Amino acid sequence: MSELAQDYSESHELSDALEKFRREAARLQTLIDTVPSFLWASFPDGSKEFLNRRWYEYTGLTLEQGKGWGWKVVVHPDDLDRLIREWLALLNDPKPGELETRIRRYDGEYRWFLIRVLPEFDAEGNVVRWLGSDTDIEDRKRAETKLLEDEREVRRITDAIPQTIVVLDPSGDPLYANQAVLEYTGLSMQEVLSSEFRARMFHPEDVEKVREERQAAYARGLPFEIEQRTRRKDGQYRWFLIRLNPFRDEQGRLVRWYATGTDIDDRKRAEDRTRNENVALREDIVHSSMFEEIVGSSESLRRVLVQVSKVAPTDSTVLVLGETGTGKELIARAIHNRSKRSNRAFIRVNCAAIPQSLIASELFGHEKGSFTGATQRRLGRFESADGGTIFLDEVSDLPPETQVALLRVLQEREFERVGGSQTVSVDVRVIAATNRDLTTAVADGKFRQDLFYRLNVVPIRLPALRERISDISLLVGYLIDRYAHKAGKRIRNIDKKTMELFHAYDWPGNIRELQNVVERAVILSEGETFHVDEAWLTRLTPKSAAPRIPLVANLVEHEREILEAALRESEGVVGGPTGAAVKLGIPRQTLESKIRKLGINRHRFKAS
Repeated sequence: MSELAQDYSESHELSDALEKFRREAARLQTLIDTVPSFLWASFPDGSKEFLNRRWYEYTGLTLEQGKGWGWKVVVHPDDLDRLIREWLALLNDPKPGELETRIRRYDGEYRWFLIRVLPEFDAEGNVVRWLGSDTDIEDRKRAETKLLEDEREVRRITDAIPQTIVVLDPSGDPLYANQAVLEYTGLSMQEVLSSEFRARMFHPEDVEKVREERQAAYARGLPFEIEQRTRRKDGQYRWFLIRLNPFRDEQGRLVRWYATGTDIDDRKRAEDRTRNENVALREDIVHSSMFEEIVGSSESLRRVLVQVSKVAPTDSTVLVLGETGTGKELIARAIHNRSKRSNRAFIRVNCAAIPQSLIASELFGHEKGSFTGATQRRLGRFESADGGTIFLDEVSDLPPETQVALLRVLQEREFERVGGSQTVSVDVRVIAATNRDLTTAVADGKFRQDLFYRLNVVPIRLPALRERISDISLLVGYLIDRYAHKAGKRIRNIDKKTMELFHAYDWPGNIRELQNVVERAVILSEGETFHVDEAWLTRLTPKSAAPRIPLVANLVEHEREILEAALRESEGVVGGPTGAAVKLGIPRQTLESKIRKLGINRHRFKAS
């Protein structure tokens, strides 16, 4: 009897436990059926074992229609193949995952859902079932779609803007570049968005130079701008002003940088050109002691001026020939001033006064680091003269390698800066001058024959002062007025004997020598009558004497005497307002070059 009671008691407890389990299962089923998300379970092969009531209510399918693989009928036809592939991929490599698809509602409308799946494993690691949930994300997808549409619209707008635009993340990495960037650089969007995009787009020197400045600006989060050279698709670099502006969200967090680029290469070139023109202007001021007007009425001078009037309106290259001091630069300026380039720069280069090692840099410029002392990029005289005229005085002194570069400029209107590989194109008229016989220099192999032919398109030979004696009276009167005004003196008369000496003298230094003599006489004069010390002129052989000293030897010796006289008056001082260079009306560098060339010891003229 006791055993029966015990069996009955155990059976009753089991029944109570089963009933309790059924009630808990029912409550769990109710919970699963009433949650807003769709919950489901699948067999290991991926077919559906269970779908909650919310899923059936939403799709309108029956229990039988939804089980197994029947659920596929409610997936959007455009999504089905992709969803099946992604689902099978999870089955083959069991791990938690997420899928997105559109599911048809009972009324036929499709909405986007996010499907989260989780594999359940047994003790041996085998999948026993898949658990999943479907969450409606239609609103989010619509917002994303609108955002994408807005972004595409913004991109269409920015692609229509000719200015280069790049969108960057808060740390400065690129996210998007407009069509202007791609067309200018020749890069693909993938290349622009790579981590090396700055090295691809910008000059290496500029990237390194602004690196710290750029990083500091990113950290501050304030608008800033930088100047960098941007590489064009043909390999040329041009200067750009890049302005970067931050964009923040509603909470004030930095989410984007917008960078716009503006081509400022012409402005940079103009700045460099202005800087070089200012250098040239300062040199011109130093040279202003050379009289500004061409004075004279002799037949030989009139023939020269007729040539000037004919060649000036053209762009032809001119070679001005004549002895030292005949006014070759004045003729070059006259040609420029009467040409269509008169409103642009006139750049003068004395090829003899510049060391041969630096002449190429002076003419064509150099890149930073191209040689010792090249601490920054510098434009040469040809770039400064772009659109105008360059006057190459003493062109016969150019070294052979520079002659080759000059020939290329004359033939092709282009060159490279020293240490650079970028081709620079210029529109420059060339006027060259020399006091030497270039045909002899060509025969001796010291001057290129092809360059001579390029320069000698229109030769103009200036007569020596001894060939235009009738102009001396006009020149003397002009120079006396000039220097008397400068010195604050009043000179009314010219000593007759002085004028006779002037007409009889050979003037190996030509007009420049006459200028120096007149200036000295004006400075030393004490009355209103102009006269010179006869010894100033009789130390050299007059033109009536014989045998005549060779012109070159005569000129060198006369130049030495003039330089020594000026050094003696200035007590050995070369530069400064009271120095010999000012007295002679030449640049200090030119005087120092001549002192070295003639071996003059200037220190012996210093006051004790």
